[in-house]
Amino acid sequence: MYEAFGVLLLRYRLALGWSQRRLATRLCEAAGTATLSRHEVSRWERGQRVPGPFWLGWLADVLSVPEPQLAAAAARAARQHRPARRLRARAARQPVTPRAAVRRPRNGVTRPGPAVRRGRSTPSRRATAGTLASDP
Repeated sequence: MYEAFGVLLLRYRLALGWSQRRLATRLCEAAGTATLSRHEVSRWERGQRVPGPFWLGWLADVLSVPEPQLAAAAARAARQHRPARRLRARAARQPVTPRAAVRRPRNGVTRPGPAVRRGRSTPSRRATAGTLASDP
């Protein structure tokens, strides 16, 4: 049985006695960027995200582990995430009505939202007030 990528990463990190913040700092120093935080390391360990090839190389270097082992575990984790990605892509293709244009109250009756009621289809109160006062 294979070890999940997050568990593998956690095991290597704890073997060095490092915190997630320390690992993120070491990765940023090695890669020459300041874009990685401990939150991303946490997401990797919990299996919410899988690092790409760029960070996999630096993880192998910083943790002193064989890169093929990390890459294989990451590939297995990415295959497990693929169905969720397909569902998100399908949901993104479905048309969505802007939230401000349509409100759905609890009783299920659809009525115009505030963007429609504010006077986009009729003149505003200020505009009508000015014209009424100047009318003879």
